[in-house]
Formats: sequence, C-alpha cells, structure tokens
Amino acid sequence: MAYELISGCQAAALAAQRAGVDLVAAYPITPQTAIVETLASFEAQGELKGEFVSVESEYSALSYCNGAVAAGARVFTATSSHGLAYMHEMTQWCSGARFPIVMVNVNRTVGAPWVLDPDQGDSLSQRDTGWMQIYCANAQEVFDITLQAFLLSEELLLPTMVVFDGFYISHTYEPVDVPEMEQAREFIGPPQFQAQVVPGIQANLHGLSTGEAQLQLVRKRHEDMLRAPEIFADINNRFEKVFGRGYMPVEAVIPEGAKTAFLAAGSTAETVRWFLPELESCGLIQLRMFRPFPKDELGRIVEEHGLDRLIIVDRNCSTGTGGYFAQETRAALYGLNERPVVQDLLLAGGIDLTEDILAGAAQKSPGDGFVDLQWGVELR
Repeated sequence: MAYELISGCQAAALAAQRAGVDLVAAYPITPQTAIVETLASFEAQGELKGEFVSVESEYSALSYCNGAVAAGARVFTATSSHGLAYMHEMTQWCSGARFPIVMVNVNRTVGAPWVLDPDQGDSLSQRDTGWMQIYCANAQEVFDITLQAFLLSEELLLPTMVVFDGFYISHTYEPVDVPEMEQAREFIGPPQFQAQVVPGIQANLHGLSTGEAQLQLVRKRHEDMLRAPEIFADINNRFEKVFGRGYMPVEAVIPEGAKTAFLAAGSTAETVRWFLPELESCGLIQLRMFRPFPKDELGRIVEEHGLDRLIIVDRNCSTGTGGYFAQETRAALYGLNERPVVQDLLLAGGIDLTEDILAGAAQKSPGDGFVDLQWGVELR
C-alpha cells in the first residue's frame, strides 16, 4: 500500500478500477465529472480491466448497467444532482430486479435555482427506491467503502449508492492509502452472483407480476436489506484484518460525561470531529449507513452513553417536514424508554458548517424542534 494525494472523485474511480469492474457506464455532471474523466483515462491507458461506455445521458448510463449486470458483469456508474433525478425510473428497475450495481453519487443541490453547493437532498430523495445508501466523510472512506460496496451488493443482491459531498470531498485532495491492484483484487475476488441472461437459455426479465407475488418480492427485498448492517460490519472486519482500518454503519465519539451529541453524515461529520475539543461536553455520532437505517445501533449508542439531546446536522430539507436525518432519527428512537430531545440544525443548500454554527447550536437550550440559527446562515 502507498499513500497518494488524490481527490474524492479520484478515490472513487480508483476503487472501481481496483474492484476489477467489467463495465463502467457514466455521464459527466459537476461535481462528479472527475470520476468519469479518471476512469476514461484508465481505459485509454489500458489500466481498466473492463469496458468504459460513454453514453448520452444518466438514464442511459443506468440502463446500460442494468443490462450488463443481468448478463453477470460487475458494473459501476456515478452521477450527481439532476443526473440522479434523471435516473430515478431506472433505480426502481435495478433494485426490483435485485441487481448488485454500485453507484457513486456526489451530492449537489437540486434546482431551482441553479446551485453547485452540496445539499444532500439529491441522494436522500432516492431513499425509498430500494438502494442501500452509505455516506462518506473523507476521501479515504470514499475509496474503502466504494471497494467494499461491490461485496455488500453482491452478498445481498441489492444495489448500493455510495455518497459524498461535492467540492468538500470531491475536489479536495487528501493523502489516501491506496492498496496495490493485486492486493485489492485478492480481497474483493471475482463477482459472486449469477447471470440472469445467458446466451442460448431463455429468460424472462422484468415480467408482469400479480400484486400478491409483488408483495412477496417486496417483503423479501426488505428483509434482506435489514441484514445490511450486519453484512457491512462483517466485510469491514475482514477489510480491517487486511488493510488495518474498518468502518461501522454508525460510530460514536462521546467524551465522558457528555449528554449532547451532534449526529452528522458526510463531510459535516468530519467537521464536527475536528471541532469536538472546542465544543464543551458534546460528542459526535457519525452516521454512515442511511439505508437501511441502523436503528438498533443508534439506540444502543444513545442508551449506553445516557444522551439526553441530539443535534442533527441536516444539509438537506424535506420541504414541509424538515431534515431527512432528523425524521429518521426521531422514528428510530421512538421506542426507547428515555428518548433524547432531537433538534434539527438545518443547513439546506449545502452551506459551510463552521465552528460558530456548531457552538451556537450547542448553546441553545434543549427543546424539541429546530435549532433556529437562521438556518445556519445570515440571509442578505
């Protein structure tokens, strides 16, 4: 292994290359473009095992992946913002067919108006499409989790969306420990799923179903996805033995005596981690896995540390309800005997999370609802 100074986008592309993908079908869109450029460069230099297909749209990219994975190929794609919205119809077909596709989504605000900042609403709006979602806090996590996502998807026969913030991670260069090709390939191995389309053998894909049969399929898919935290943890235990680092669906850094914790996903979790020494009696809960939501793990952390307040950093907003992560957290903790107060720190639009915002939120008196800091920014 050797450290390389690379961006988050380059880390994602390297992970797909190291995974030995058979097909990359992707369309460039800011701030994901560098992923496509890097993979196209790999193919031009003969450094990509599989085929790179330049398609005319994001819808075509996921459609191409849909067909290739049905034939047994390990596939990869990437997108962002309106590109993911354009894929929406195909996301349902891929998960319903139980296709183990790995997609990277680089968060970017969805218009109108035209905004480039990394609001997480693009990926979170796809939460009910049957894709697992994992959020990365830095470029090292991007590489490691993208590589592992192929194993997770192929184990459960469900597609995985690896998510990270535009610009804060996609364009920021960091030292990343990148395994040698042979070591990464040995860890991940060949694809572990069967082709559904085989030359010479008749097959019926995406055929008409009755409501009763569909109910059984949806239930099975739901039950299998609920196994994802356990499978993800197992993959990371094996990963840690080989590469010396691993990740859990949700992790906590709670100083002794702290009763308040910030819950964050993506680069905001990294920001909170850096500022923790300056935040008196506050901890961090980093949420990586959003789908399925790690309800049991989160409840265990809250009870184990006796937390009485959670401040949810939501770089997103479900209009009319509030932040996505706050919604999910309240629902997940509803059954606890001693539920903490859950406050929503809304940073919709992808604005920068600063120490002043964190300190201001921590100083607000506990009360259910929003942390009212003018949504974290002074409007001019």
